[in-house]
Amino acid sequence: MRNKDIAQIALFAAIMVVLGLFPLIELPLVPAPITSQTLGVVLAGSVIGARRGGLAILLFVVLVVVGLPVLPGGRGGLGVILGPTGGFVLAYPLGAFVIGWLTERLWDRYTLWTALACNFLGGALVLYVIGIPWMAVAGHLAFGKAVTGSVVFLPGDIAKVVIGSLAAVAVRRAYPMIERQDRVQDVQA
Repeated sequence: MRNKDIAQIALFAAIMVVLGLFPLIELPLVPAPITSQTLGVVLAGSVIGARRGGLAILLFVVLVVVGLPVLPGGRGGLGVILGPTGGFVLAYPLGAFVIGWLTERLWDRYTLWTALACNFLGGALVLYVIGIPWMAVAGHLAFGKAVTGSVVFLPGDIAKVVIGSLAAVAVRRAYPMIERQDRVQDVQA
């Protein structure tokens, strides 16, 4: 791994920590708050790609697991991971990886619409598929109640996907950090 890769991984892990400084919004229907850190997942995957983005967010999750208070409200530790929000946090690296993987494959035709699709799939759908069942089990909720209660996340997640997509398209134009896949494969051969 190059120094540049390590620096980008550390930078995006730090961005996740900074996004944790924004206050969380508690919800009455589900035991999971609305946070701004999903935006960090979207940015990591769409700006630095699958491998680096996934590793950056995995580094952040390790910080959470070891107990650093990097989640909104100064939360961290195994208690958070084993609690109702743990599935969402554990899904963050996979979400960033999926976004990056899709972005890398669609790089030559990466537009705002492509970015929106990639970022929604990884930054919302992947997180919901893992986080909602985890929340239902850990929060002792009926699965249907966990699903219907999670609908309140959609407007905020859509806003974060839009913001992240606009940023990713702008970074791609100004200073692309993801290389075309065919070029990467030629260099490795």
